Amino acid sequence: MSTTFQLDTSTSRANPTPQPMRRLTVPKLRARKVDGVTDEPLVMLTAYTARQAQLLDPHCDMLLVGDSLAQVIYGLPSTIPVTLEMMANHAAAVVRGSYHSVVVVDMPFGSYETSPEDAFDSAARLLKESGAAAVKLEGGEAMAETVAFLTQRGIPVMGHVGLTPQAVNVLGGYTARGRSDAEADKIVGDAKALDEAGAFAIVIEGVVEPIAIAATEAVSCPTIGIGASAKCDGQVLVTEDMLGMFERVPRFVKRYGDIATTISETAAAYASEVRERSFPTEEQTYQPK
Repeated sequence: MSTTFQLDTSTSRANPTPQPMRRLTVPKLRARKVDGVTDEPLVMLTAYTARQAQLLDPHCDMLLVGDSLAQVIYGLPSTIPVTLEMMANHAAAVVRGSYHSVVVVDMPFGSYETSPEDAFDSAARLLKESGAAAVKLEGGEAMAETVAFLTQRGIPVMGHVGLTPQAVNVLGGYTARGRSDAEADKIVGDAKALDEAGAFAIVIEGVVEPIAIAATEAVSCPTIGIGASAKCDGQVLVTEDMLGMFERVPRFVKRYGDIATTISETAAAYASEVRERSFPTEEQTYQPK
């Protein structure tokens, strides 16, 4: 039995609740890839709130508290303004709302690039304040030393290569990477460097498919694709994109729902009944006994 904080759906309150299964662990996920093959692909989705985590948790191996919360939750233009406090708070909520998935939290821009020591301080704070199991950081060979420093000190690290959103100002946009031979070689080399440094998994984002496959085959740890290839060892999407919360749909996203329309139509029905004074009815009010 394991104990976590679960939302009581009848009260919307978080209470300590014993669960009938143990949470997945980083070593178990890492071990899913054997001799370069992952028989059962890893499933990862983003989560930012306790209730969202509760709904996604039974279906996922990992929940990523992504710095994409900048745009999704806060309406910011990019991930650059995200702070450690923001990530820690949302990660703690996701941990409280889950009991099965490994919770991975993004390290925000500026919290790990200066030195391995600074990265350790930031990562330790995130894990201490949230209860998450691992951190994710962007960058390839340049971050290998930091990945090794963290993993040797007990902090599991997920890498991230290819299109790295925190480097959008350098990359000049969110276009697919790996179209030139030099860039393709760099992506594969970056993945190998992170693997050798001890990363337990590597996100490959926005990379032309043959290069994503080559990177997956070049490393011993699982790769998690997003805009990459079905031949990666797992997949991740921003949940709100997958659910159809936004009008714009990136090429690499499949919309599995149209939640935005459901919310809009439901709000419209509510507004209409309020204006007609048909809500609340006797069923939704307290009458004298």
